[in-house]
Amino acid sequence: MQWLKAGEANQVYFDQLKKVWDTSRQVAAVSEADENKAWQRFQQRIHGATRKETPVQSARFGWMRIAAAVVILIGLATAVYFITNQPAKEMIVQAQQTVLNDTLPDGSVVTVNKGSSISYPAKFKGSKRPVTLKGEAFFNVTPDKKKPFVIAVNDVEITVVGTSFNVKSSNGNTEVVVETGIVRVTKAGKTVELRANEKLLAEAKDTVLVKEEVSDKLYNYYRTREFVCDDTPLWKLVDKINEAYGANIVIGNEELRNLKLNTTFNNESLDQVLNVISLTFNISVARNGDTIILQ
Repeated sequence: MQWLKAGEANQVYFDQLKKVWDTSRQVAAVSEADENKAWQRFQQRIHGATRKETPVQSARFGWMRIAAAVVILIGLATAVYFITNQPAKEMIVQAQQTVLNDTLPDGSVVTVNKGSSISYPAKFKGSKRPVTLKGEAFFNVTPDKKKPFVIAVNDVEITVVGTSFNVKSSNGNTEVVVETGIVRVTKAGKTVELRANEKLLAEAKDTVLVKEEVSDKLYNYYRTREFVCDDTPLWKLVDKINEAYGANIVIGNEELRNLKLNTTFNNESLDQVLNVISLTFNISVARNGDTIILQ
C-alpha cells in the first residue's frame, strides 16, 4: 500500500488495472454461461444432422443394391442367351475299314458299314431328331411320337418314330429295307410308307417310288456277319460278296447269273464261300490277277 501512497500516478495506474480485472471477470462469467448453451446447440445440430443423413445413406445403399441386382440379371440373361442360341455341336461317326456301332443322344443304336458315315447334333433339340447319312447304316430307333427321327440321304428324307431298318446310298441311289415298324420315305414331294419286310429303291434320276417285298437278308450281312440265301440269284450274292470282301468277282457265263442258292454263310472266308458256290453249281473258279471268274 506504500506504493499507492508514493504518488498520484501509481494510484491511477492501479485503478486502471483493477477496472480491467473486474471487466475480465464479468466477461468470463458471461462466456461460461454462453459456452454451455453453445455446446448444447452444437450437440443438437450433430444429432439432428445424423438423423437426417441416415435415410439418405439408406436410400443410397438401396439404389446401389438394386443396380447391382440389375447388372447380375443382365449378365445371367446374356449368358443364358448365348448358351441357348449356340448351334448344337455336330457329332460325326466315320467307319473306315471296320463296321462301327454308335449310340445316339436319344438312345437309338446305329450300325455304320465300312466306308460310311453319319452326322447328328450332340443333343436333339426342337421337334425332330435329324441325322445325315453317307453310305450304309442300320438303325434301331428309340420310340418318340412327339419327336420323329429324320434321316437325310441324297435327295431322300426318311421319317420314323420307333422302328428298325437299313438304309444304303450308292451312286445317288437310296435303298430302304424295313425290319420292324413303319417308315415313311419322301422324295420330290412324294411319300411312300413302308412296313416290316418291305423295301424301296429310290433311284437318283427317278421320282417314282415303288415298294416291294424283301426276298433275302443279304442287306444285313455287315451287321450279322451272315449271308442268308433263300432262293437268292447268284448275281445278287456275288454283288454282296464283292462289297463285303473287297473282291472283284465276275460271272463269266451269263447262264449262271440267275442260278438260285439256298444256304447261309456264317463269317466264313472268301475262299470258303467260293468253294461252296463251286460245289453247289458244279462250276469252276479261275483267277486272273485280282479278278475272280466264275464259269
